[in-house]
Amino acid sequence: MWHAAIEDAVAKTRRNLDKFGEKFPHVSSNGVYQLIDNEDWTNGFWSGILWLCYEYTEDDRFKKAAERSVASFRRRMEQHVVLDHHDIGFLYSLSSKAQWILERDEAARQLTLQAAGVLLRRWREPGGYIQAWGPEGDPVEGGRIIIDCLLNLPLLYWAGEQTGDSRYQEAAVLQTEKTRRYLVRGDDSSYHTFFFDPKTGEPIGGSTHQGYTNGSTWTRGQAWGVYGFALSYRYTGESAFLETSKRMAHYFLKHLPDDQVVYWDFNVPVEESGIGSYRDSSASAIVCAGLQELLACLPEDDLDRAYFERALMNKMTSLINNYSTADEPEAEGLLRRGSYHVRGGISPDDYVIWGDYFYLEALMRLERGAGGYWYER
Repeated sequence: MWHAAIEDAVAKTRRNLDKFGEKFPHVSSNGVYQLIDNEDWTNGFWSGILWLCYEYTEDDRFKKAAERSVASFRRRMEQHVVLDHHDIGFLYSLSSKAQWILERDEAARQLTLQAAGVLLRRWREPGGYIQAWGPEGDPVEGGRIIIDCLLNLPLLYWAGEQTGDSRYQEAAVLQTEKTRRYLVRGDDSSYHTFFFDPKTGEPIGGSTHQGYTNGSTWTRGQAWGVYGFALSYRYTGESAFLETSKRMAHYFLKHLPDDQVVYWDFNVPVEESGIGSYRDSSASAIVCAGLQELLACLPEDDLDRAYFERALMNKMTSLINNYSTADEPEAEGLLRRGSYHVRGGISPDDYVIWGDYFYLEALMRLERGAGGYWYER
């Protein structure tokens, strides 16, 4: 099953190479990907797909396309194009760091270290956190952290390993600890974002940006938590991070609908139409990759292992059978029914490039045992 799904994804990506050219797919409209310049937080996922396809096929065409994408990220860094946010890890872990991991290209390594420096500059005192969005001192965004940042932290952990500079690791650990304390609730659900007073560092409270309400649980945010805390455990060996990943995974899995693929928020009233009808296949794809990372970290005799393994198989089977475009050979996207920003009315039921990336990463883990590009192999 995994092999056929990967072959389908590779064939679609190969067809997309000519369609997309030097642009980057973002989200779709009426089954057609919107193509954008390298100026958004999502651009690294297309690079990651290209590197995964090259790793699987060893087809030089994928390699050259991936290398061109890294060249685009080098220009983006040189011109500092829309880099005043925390999603630097999404951009450079899946582009230049992937090239370093697969090819040991020193220029790619240096570009990735430069990106880690850009992310580290978002560290804010006295609060002791990485500011998610906007410039330092921003009156609205100056005190915001968000759960998505967990997937950007591997860039800092990696840079610390590469350079021996403890500042990278220290910032990543403190951000993970702050996320665990303030974004993960007592029932193992999560806030999307949390605010601190930027002048004093005092906590203000949790809120949402893309979820249903401030007190609800946005499913993609919960998925970032499952995967992100497991990655932090891999880098640090801190047992609290592994335990938090497990707790968040249990919450996610206990609140699944019958077909194992989540709606966009766990608390939105389910409807036949309207905002309660939208799924987010990308959240389920992220959790499938995250469960595999979690399983890789668990001891063989862990009591939750069999449960997580069954859940992973069920979810991946549903994604392939019910949400993939395997029955549409000409489709541009790999997964139907991803959602970007439902309350904002932005691509609530579409292909989303991060969903395609994590779907392929999860398949590659199952078929080849090779994860993404979050850490050295």
